[in-house]
Amino acid sequence: MQHLDTRKQLSKILGDSVSQETHTWIENKLDLIIKSKSAKELYLCYSLLAGKIDPAKKPRIEGINRELEEYLITQNADLLQIARIYLLIRVLESDLAYFSPKVANLIQVADTGELETFLKFLILLPNAGDYNRVGVEALRTNIGIVFDAIALNNPYPSIYFNDQQWNQMYLKAAFMQRNLGEIIDVEKRANRDLVRIISDYAHERWAASRDIDPLFWRPVTGFLEGVLLQDMDHLFKSKDIIEKRAATLCCYYSQQHEAAKLLEKYPDLIEKVANKAITWENLKN
Repeated sequence: MQHLDTRKQLSKILGDSVSQETHTWIENKLDLIIKSKSAKELYLCYSLLAGKIDPAKKPRIEGINRELEEYLITQNADLLQIARIYLLIRVLESDLAYFSPKVANLIQVADTGELETFLKFLILLPNAGDYNRVGVEALRTNIGIVFDAIALNNPYPSIYFNDQQWNQMYLKAAFMQRNLGEIIDVEKRANRDLVRIISDYAHERWAASRDIDPLFWRPVTGFLEGVLLQDMDHLFKSKDIIEKRAATLCCYYSQQHEAAKLLEKYPDLIEKVANKAITWENLKN
């Protein structure tokens, strides 16, 4: 989202949402940090923002680029988060080489709330790809808000994670019972290794008489052959209508002849998918 002139638009939100005194303080501090190239002042300002801005006050997110507006609303961005990410963008845009390691150090000592902010809005930084390691490290946590910050409603993994990292995130999201429908670009990032993992995991769950989120099957559409066709048959025979719908979606959008042949047995479900009465977005409705 770097092309959206994010810095200027976040500044507008702050100017519309905080007092003139607070906005002037932020801009003056930033001018000092950038002019002096002071890591100490950067860290101090980042910390002092928590005392200057009430995160409970609703930001005025209007009159800005629609894509950025939607992203901030989806991420439920508060004023403190907006101010902190604005601070980082300003200093990085002023001198990327100098401030990049300083920002990395800041994240190393971040508390849970600060880390959540960084991960949620990582995609807005001018050098977002440089922080891949931070995003991958967040996958190892069992702290829900930290994992959700990188995994859910966040385009960063789709753009910057390799297949192994993406697959780790997807499986961990299922294991932690997160809302898989909030993971971005599931079909785009589908890959053969992930599909194998999904099938293996499903068989383990079935053997233990445990349920699986039907959304978990979404990446397998382009790989329906062999064992995966048997998995679809298993879903079609389920007593759970949502599992039947998931199998229908997988087979309907598959390019495999055998998948289409399997689907022929369920004309009522075919019709509902064709009419958009069944989609991945409304699967559980």
